Amino acid sequence: MELRAVQGPGGLTIAKVASWAPVSEQLLPEGFRFGVATAGFQIEGGFNGPGEPANNWSMWEASGRVEPSGMAIGFWDRYEEQLDRVAAMGCDSFRLSVEWARVEPEEGKIDETAIDHYRAILAACRERGLEPLVTLHHFTHPSWLGETFWLRPDSPLRFSGWVDLIVGRIADLCDSWVTINEINALAMGSYLFGIFPPGRLGCIGEMAAAMEHMVTAHVKAYEVVHGHQSHATVGTNTACVSVFELDRVINELLTARSQGVDREGLGAWLSERRRRWYDRLPAPGKAESLIRSAVEAVFHRRLGSPTSPAVEAVYSSSYDLTLDVVQLDYYDPVASHHIRYPGHRSAGGRVLRPARMLWDDVVDPQGLVTYSMANAVDRVPVWVVENGLCNRVKRGRSYPRGDGWDRPRYIKENLAAVVAAIRSGVPLGAYFHWTLADNYEWGSYEPRFGLLGVDRERGCRLKELDSMGQDSAGAYGSLIASLRRGDTSVLD
Repeated sequence: MELRAVQGPGGLTIAKVASWAPVSEQLLPEGFRFGVATAGFQIEGGFNGPGEPANNWSMWEASGRVEPSGMAIGFWDRYEEQLDRVAAMGCDSFRLSVEWARVEPEEGKIDETAIDHYRAILAACRERGLEPLVTLHHFTHPSWLGETFWLRPDSPLRFSGWVDLIVGRIADLCDSWVTINEINALAMGSYLFGIFPPGRLGCIGEMAAAMEHMVTAHVKAYEVVHGHQSHATVGTNTACVSVFELDRVINELLTARSQGVDREGLGAWLSERRRRWYDRLPAPGKAESLIRSAVEAVFHRRLGSPTSPAVEAVYSSSYDLTLDVVQLDYYDPVASHHIRYPGHRSAGGRVLRPARMLWDDVVDPQGLVTYSMANAVDRVPVWVVENGLCNRVKRGRSYPRGDGWDRPRYIKENLAAVVAAIRSGVPLGAYFHWTLADNYEWGSYEPRFGLLGVDRERGCRLKELDSMGQDSAGAYGSLIASLRRGDTSVLD
């Protein structure tokens, strides 16, 4: 028997179907990667304090608007110990970011010591059999660029200069890249929901402008990386979102030219692609339909316009295709799920914000199959570069999730979805769990995603179990070993 995605009355489901070929010969494609994903600002420590490099979160930390990031999990000084943990699980890849603010803390002043340290980290990855996947911008940039950097018309050019600098210094140690992490989530967090600097609410026009500049920046960065490395694998990951303009439109723009779409016909083509996208997803409720309509009205005029800077970048590039791999971050993609009434119940008490907290995200492993299939592009591999479960820890107290999910079950069922997607023809070549250890989740240490728990009350020590008391690292390692042997019985 094998796991496969099948179409039923309620949409795609994971089912066992008959298989005549030995499972071990077809379970995972050659070169499939298992890894964990991290981000520099969330794990390194040493940002935004006195005498430390400052990024675009520094003013929020200084004013008390968010919890200080402090030492995070101390990866900058303890990277060897933590990479040993990754290798011990049986992973063969590690996702990390190189932080622009650390390398260029003042405009034009490059910290060569920081570059050497990043080179040491990358070398340590390779010594442990971990293929690095390097993110060049993971939600942060130097404070001297300002909080509204991505609204500036010159932001793509400034970013490509950073990419040229750092890729030129570390390309001998890495050839897999993420240009900008979650263009869609960064724009939404900054200008729609107000949870990232500069903290603006409901500014859909500014959100669209920021996305436009980031897509342009990705194209320029793609060209720069391939100028250094012709064999590089370059992508930009999107957070899976049910709204076309907040997710799929990015990859449609980056692949349109390679599919024979001319600039004048782009708007009509995007309209057809929108229809096809929604046909693949479950039917929306009223709230979801309203969200889709509101966003479409603004975005179609910008990103679908032949005069858009992003469209100009795509059609003037020396490359027909500026995406070597489709990179997906899969959590809870349904936009309407994230809106809640103020005062709703949550783990550890009521929440006044009109939004669902991360530890209440709806868990839907079968949706990973749906979004992997919907995002697939002809002849372009697909990687899941983030996927993880959140729980809450407040002042040292761990709260169980309201839905009863734990991390070992979550990993098992999402890896079952990965296998089902592969069985169904998706060229899925990597899975990265978010994350190694409980880290700084953008303003707070309450959300916990780690395979390993962190005792922040007693010296920020990494623990063997996760923050819910489960051996999630052991569970992930066991699943990796079994799936590499071709044994799917562990997913039952």
